[in-house]
Amino acid sequence: QVQVVESGGGLVQAGGSLRLSCTASGLRSGGYAWGWFRQAPGKEREGVSCISRSGWSTTYADSVKGRFTITRDNAKNTLFLQMNSLKPEDTAMYYCAANVACDATVVLTIFSNSYWGQGTQVTVSS
Repeated sequence: QVQVVESGGGLVQAGGSLRLSCTASGLRSGGYAWGWFRQAPGKEREGVSCISRSGWSTTYADSVKGRFTITRDNAKNTLFLQMNSLKPEDTAMYYCAANVACDATVVLTIFSNSYWGQGTQVTVSS
């Protein structure tokens, strides 16, 4: 059974940083592209970032470019999202997802057979 668990969220002041982590069990993370998406109350789901299977290729939403960095450690089945210079508009539930497709236009595409966890809440105060 596949289990994806996100962690690292919290409450931070604008301008601060957080590092999100995502671990997966039941699948070999190196066999998939992974990504982060977020959803705020009353808003559409938004692709944040995506990283290819090799880790060589990444995509970012325009709203987070230059502030967020996605990395992965396949040996540890772990995905990270370093978030710097956080803004109140970054407030959302953040999810990581496996078996996605990275796309320069929409950042990432989630499929019916993608895997994601329960999410971790990020709240940025002004």
